[in-house]
Amino acid sequence: MDVAYVCEWEKRPKSNHCPSIPLVCAWSCRNLIAFTTDLKNEEDEKDLSHMIHIIDTEHPWDVYSINSGHTEVISCLEWDQSGSRLLSADGDGQIKCWGMTEHLVNSWECTMGSAVEGDPIVALSWLHNGVKLALHVEKSGSTNFGEKFSRVKFSPSLTLFGGKPMEGWLAVTVSGLVTVSLLKPSGALLTASESLCRLRGRVALADIAFTSGGNIVVAAADGSSSSPVQFFKVCVSVVNEKCRIDTELLPSLFMRLTIDAVRREKYPAVTHLKFLTRENSEQVLLCASSQMGSIVECWSLRKEGLPVNNIFQHRSPVVGEKQPTILKWRILSATNDLDRVSAIALPKLPISISNTDLKVASDTKFCPGLGLALAFHDGSIQILHRLSLHTMGVFYGPASCGPSQRVGEEPAIKRQRAPGPAAHFKALQFSWTSLALVGIDNHGKLHMIRVSPSMGQMLDMNTLLRHLLFLLEYCMVTGYDWWDVLLHVQPGMVHNLVEKLHEEYMRQNQALQQVLSTRIVAVKASLCKLSSATTARACDFHAKLLLIAISSTLKSLLRPHLLNTPDKTPGDRLAEICAKNTDTDIDKVMINLKTEEFVLDASTLQSLQQLIQWVGDFVLYLLANLPNQGSMVRPGFGFLRDGPSLGLLREMMVVIRIWGLLKPGCLPIYTATSDNQDSMFLLFRLLTKLWLCVRDEGHPQEPDEPLIDECCLLPSQLLVPTLDWLPINDGIICKLQGKHPLRLQFGKPHSLPGLGPGPPSQVEVFSRTPGCQRMDHLRCLHMGVCPTEDSKACTRCGCVTMLHSPNKTTAVKQWEQRWMKNCLCGGLWRRVPSSVA
Repeated sequence: MDVAYVCEWEKRPKSNHCPSIPLVCAWSCRNLIAFTTDLKNEEDEKDLSHMIHIIDTEHPWDVYSINSGHTEVISCLEWDQSGSRLLSADGDGQIKCWGMTEHLVNSWECTMGSAVEGDPIVALSWLHNGVKLALHVEKSGSTNFGEKFSRVKFSPSLTLFGGKPMEGWLAVTVSGLVTVSLLKPSGALLTASESLCRLRGRVALADIAFTSGGNIVVAAADGSSSSPVQFFKVCVSVVNEKCRIDTELLPSLFMRLTIDAVRREKYPAVTHLKFLTRENSEQVLLCASSQMGSIVECWSLRKEGLPVNNIFQHRSPVVGEKQPTILKWRILSATNDLDRVSAIALPKLPISISNTDLKVASDTKFCPGLGLALAFHDGSIQILHRLSLHTMGVFYGPASCGPSQRVGEEPAIKRQRAPGPAAHFKALQFSWTSLALVGIDNHGKLHMIRVSPSMGQMLDMNTLLRHLLFLLEYCMVTGYDWWDVLLHVQPGMVHNLVEKLHEEYMRQNQALQQVLSTRIVAVKASLCKLSSATTARACDFHAKLLLIAISSTLKSLLRPHLLNTPDKTPGDRLAEICAKNTDTDIDKVMINLKTEEFVLDASTLQSLQQLIQWVGDFVLYLLANLPNQGSMVRPGFGFLRDGPSLGLLREMMVVIRIWGLLKPGCLPIYTATSDNQDSMFLLFRLLTKLWLCVRDEGHPQEPDEPLIDECCLLPSQLLVPTLDWLPINDGIICKLQGKHPLRLQFGKPHSLPGLGPGPPSQVEVFSRTPGCQRMDHLRCLHMGVCPTEDSKACTRCGCVTMLHSPNKTTAVKQWEQRWMKNCLCGGLWRRVPSSVA
């Protein structure tokens, strides 16, 4: 383990240094991190403990601080399954639901809430939506994604008509109440509260888990290690438009240390109570502590046969009668005496823990999802195996900010203790692939920590690539962000990972390939940005995402001439005819189409001119650069051997030609050296010749000399445009490949200068120069040198677009609404100053 970056407040706040104030942190599947601090600002003494801070991991300095309105210390933060909504709860019983304003990660507002007045919340969770995957390490070598990541039968906590999961949340209060809030489709909120049991008692700690049958299990403890840890089954239903809660007491347990009087006195308080995973209510982790140290126990709920009295053993058994069973908690493992635990993080990766999967994981040294993290008051972190609690790795704390040592090794240089309270983590969270940890220390700093897939064990390069590929595939299938996987990718790995990912993708069935078609291109683009040698390919992948989007949008505007539903859509017929007709004359290809299906009104066609212009410029750029195909650095190289993409461009050229007959103003504008030059006819002819060379992916042919000669003449016939290929991405991931942590400040944008003097790197070659035109990458519009419009940028690829649409036509609105929530690459949007656009 080692620190990737540390982010601190620009104006150093003054810490309360109050250990009783908890810090909370939550990491969403979209790589948004929400956290709290217990600090005060030095200047105005403003208390920050009631504020919620939200960052995206790629731009940690761009913190959005919400003045939450909570009157007491915030005790819980929980993201929903989509990673776009956040719950917060405090010590006064207030629960608030936060949503993005205009789908921007740095703009949030409270959308709804509930309250149990004066009753502090100790546990909080969204209701389960019934979606659960299992990741099988045993099948990591399989060619079928369905075998690697299987869907587990799991019921939602509550369903609407038709089986659709009902949204809502559940909380447990310190007085022993469980409160449920349900969000109706109409937007109304149904809220109900019920006691966990008849004899209500103080609940100092609680956690919530879900069962496959749709029930909810709550674990509760009063904070004393001498008292039992109780478990309750909670069933939620809606009866006569009212929320109903039924509770039932389940088997409880006493910590094993209670049988030892010395240990019971040594560790009097239970400080942490966690289910190992939210979908497994049968394994629980307990930590008992004192001022001097802690001890951790892992328990499992098992079904055991109930012994029958001798009187009944001689009775003749009834056919089909089974031996009675009972559920009992049994201890799985326990640690020896540890330093005092300050925070615990549990893995989110749903790795299967069957014996076969665990053996394969051990043999291949695949550790993600198998370890839980303990943070200690001396600043260190230990990764323990989730079942055996054996130490898997050690990080020596914020003070070292260097690479971790292997277990059993002595650190080369002893850490120097800083005067005052030692820096230690008060909140800790794993990423969704367990390859990163985020920690908030008692000085308000945020630490991003890389966690090795092999936990520091030596791996050969092929095995490491297999592990990273396996997790990239998991992110691709689930839709989770893969930022934490990129933390472990070195520039030399990029080419092999991209090739292997493509090979695995091509082995899937056609239906799955279609679902993942844009997601895999986005993953490849993210990978290629990590190496200067593959930056040109990143340009190609971004262009491919835009081409796919424009193609599907333009085809969706086509309508069948007859009202009866045809066997194929006009878009399907267009693709089929263009694939069969190899004629280089665009007009002859156009004759075979039912042109009445392409009829649109003139205003719609004119509003699409910017997208049409991009297609025309792109075709011209590709063909003009065909003679330079030996250069791997030049953008566009990947398209020259991509038969399907060239086929898409041919289809678009045909559609544009037909629309040009209806509205000549929508045609792409070319600057030609001859007045009678039919530019589209020329480009389609050359494009078709190139497509014929590479359309057979199994046996591509090199372009012949006459084609190359004709492409050499293009710059003398048409003015070749300069394309804004690569969006400027001011993210941090490209600077995290070294082992030295970056020092960042909240609120202070981090510049990404070159690594030293000398010629510009290949990455910088494709960046914009000062004083050039700024582009709206989605609308394909120039915004000027100094844009005045509010803009938003993608957190993943850096794509910039205007926040509000300048267009009012239906067709353009249809295009823009596709990208309201997410970018072309699937990344989230954040508001950026107009000077950055």
